[in-house]
Amino acid sequence: MTDLVKVHATTAKELLQFVDISEEATDCLVPDTAPEVSINRLMDSGFFADAIKLLALGLPKRESVWWACLCAREIHSPQTDEDNGKALVAAENWVKNPTEERRLTCKKYAEKTKYKTPASWAATAASWSHGSLAGPEDPMIEPPAHLYAHAVAGSITLAAVVSNPVNPEKSFQRFLQQGLSLARGGNGKISSQDVASQLVEG
Repeated sequence: MTDLVKVHATTAKELLQFVDISEEATDCLVPDTAPEVSINRLMDSGFFADAIKLLALGLPKRESVWWACLCAREIHSPQTDEDNGKALVAAENWVKNPTEERRLTCKKYAEKTKYKTPASWAATAASWSHGSLAGPEDPMIEPPAHLYAHAVAGSITLAAVVSNPVNPEKSFQRFLQQGLSLARGGNGKISSQDVASQLVEG
């Protein structure tokens, strides 16, 4: 019995059809069991980016985008430029109240920041969660249901690498624990002791 109450998929197979897992990580997957099994196996084997992909899609859209926001916020600094700051705030505001107006604000700042930063990809994830991929004057193009998760995974993976380009493992572990907290119905806030405990258990 899984304790990831926010992950509604009953098996990893339901998610894997929409996720590209690296070839070397496929032996960690157990498609016919709860997604948590494969996520934990990927983490234990050090395939953090693949675990992030699977969990990002398993979470509901708002929780998934919030996860990206938490990770992007951790690397936010006084040196962060104004547009990236606004992109992150726009994504956070969308999570709190996912209106079309707020989605369009996310789209605006995702484009201004050119999809190059964790904040930019967090805003992109929100903008891909509903509405249209096309411009306001163009015919409606509904985003594929899984598209947001690709942006979330990109945001979180990039945040981990930016936080420590030489050795991002601790950041990957921390960010995954945040995601798992959200999947369990928590708020995504964890302590360094939580990460240390997970490393010892692993």
